[in-house]
Amino acid sequence: MVSIKDVAEAAGLSVATVSRALNGQSAVSDTARAKVLSAAESLGYRPNVVARSLRTDRTRTIGLVISDVLNPYFTELARSVEEEARALGYSVIIGNADERAELEAHHVRSLLERRIDGLLVSPADGHSPLTLDAAEGPTPLVFVDRWIPGCDAPVVRADGRGAIRDLVAHLYGLGHRRLAIITGPAATTTGRERVEAFRAALSELGLSLPESHVGQGDFQAESGRLATERFLDLPERPDAVFATDNLMALGALNAIRVRGLSVPDDIGLAAFDDIPWFPHTAPPITTIAQPTAALGRVAVRALADLISGGPAQSTVLPAHLLVRRSCGEPETSAPTGGATRE
Repeated sequence: MVSIKDVAEAAGLSVATVSRALNGQSAVSDTARAKVLSAAESLGYRPNVVARSLRTDRTRTIGLVISDVLNPYFTELARSVEEEARALGYSVIIGNADERAELEAHHVRSLLERRIDGLLVSPADGHSPLTLDAAEGPTPLVFVDRWIPGCDAPVVRADGRGAIRDLVAHLYGLGHRRLAIITGPAATTTGRERVEAFRAALSELGLSLPESHVGQGDFQAESGRLATERFLDLPERPDAVFATDNLMALGALNAIRVRGLSVPDDIGLAAFDDIPWFPHTAPPITTIAQPTAALGRVAVRALADLISGGPAQSTVLPAHLLVRRSCGEPETSAPTGGATRE
């Protein structure tokens, strides 16, 4: 294995100068840095990350625990986190909780044992004791998308309340009065926030939300299908269904089509969380889009600030309504823009 001494000999410089150059320190001339980098490249030098971490007590690694890697929203979030972390010189280890609290706890424990420098978590359960302990421990932690209420750790998330209000007003303007919702797990902050915002928006328009029009889901497709089947069995089915995540919306769409019904002619359908193929379904799905890529970038920067010993504040970014064709919108007035990386 090529050592730092070999690089120093090839560059004709001291080991200390080579070390400073390879670590990006400013007290090295451009000429010396160029010599070091040229020698390192020609010799195929690779730094010993383990030895460096023992000297500096840093591994240049962060952990990311996401709720469901199969959900396109979290896939995009993970991609953004990895890109931003790499740009800042960090590697990322990802753990998939699969919307299960016990798996979340397993990944949090395993990542902390690996001596990561910091941790990003989107909790599968808003009451996870181990994640709460981690947030209060010595390893910097930032919540992204979801959070644990009452915890002091910074939160980077989108505010969907305004967009949900816009969606309900949009459905009302199209003539829909019997509105139904497929909720996420009540144990998650996003699950509670979205149904609360939906109820509040209905109330502002003088509409109620009967329990028969509330379907309990788990942010996965099968729960969306089952909830929609129940809606369709009602003596008077809803005019439109709002699925509070993209996978449940796909399950709802499947249930409607299996019954031989049409969206939006027989029932309208809207979703929370845009995905790339929603503009290409028949019809294109009206949805609420979150600034997913921006959430990932901001979360990594906040965590990097904490790791470096600085402060980090919570950040709330706005979500927005994308009007398409799945709720009975006039074709000429409905843009069909796709999910974008912001």
